[in-house]
Amino acid sequence: MKKTNNYIDAVFTDEDPLLKEVISSIEENGMPSISVSPSSGKFLTMLVSISSASNVLEIGALGGYSGICLARGFAGKEEKLISLELEEKYAELAHSNLTKAGFGDQVSYMTGEALESLKKLKDENRKFDFFFIDADKENYENYLNDCLKLAEPGALIVADNVLARGTVADDAAGVSRHTDVMKAFNLLVANHPQLESLLIPIGDGLTLSKVKK
Repeated sequence: MKKTNNYIDAVFTDEDPLLKEVISSIEENGMPSISVSPSSGKFLTMLVSISSASNVLEIGALGGYSGICLARGFAGKEEKLISLELEEKYAELAHSNLTKAGFGDQVSYMTGEALESLKKLKDENRKFDFFFIDADKENYENYLNDCLKLAEPGALIVADNVLARGTVADDAAGVSRHTDVMKAFNLLVANHPQLESLLIPIGDGLTLSKVKK
């Protein structure tokens, strides 16, 4: 899996100075090195662009790597990204990095528990046409349920780390603390009556789900 991903990254992505700076800023601030892979980031950009998404919700900002990838798919200056982040200092770094990338005016951050922020968005009757879930794995099902309540018909919902470092599919890869959670989540989206879904095996795995109209 690692060799395959290295091959995909090498062939299909170019070295990106800006994203390299983002990775450095994350390391310099003592934050975990858990940003999406280069190919996963490029895939997010392509999905936002192909779907012509205009209102994107991200659950889990970290240092802004995935946020930049999402915003790069915007067609113009009218599209908006709302990013939910538990840690205030993470959100501040992410906003700084998005500003450097030219998207500072198109992104806003809600800090604190994501489930509380999602409740606020539901109370405000907000609607989104693209979602990216990359936060605490134990709440993936809860996040999915909330995303469905906030989704426009035909919206896309993308979730990261669904392969749990390969452990969901390969017993030889061992077991991680997220193996069972991700197995259950994958079965949920695969069989959900409101979704049409597929697992894309790049990075640590992405599930791509389309909300049925």
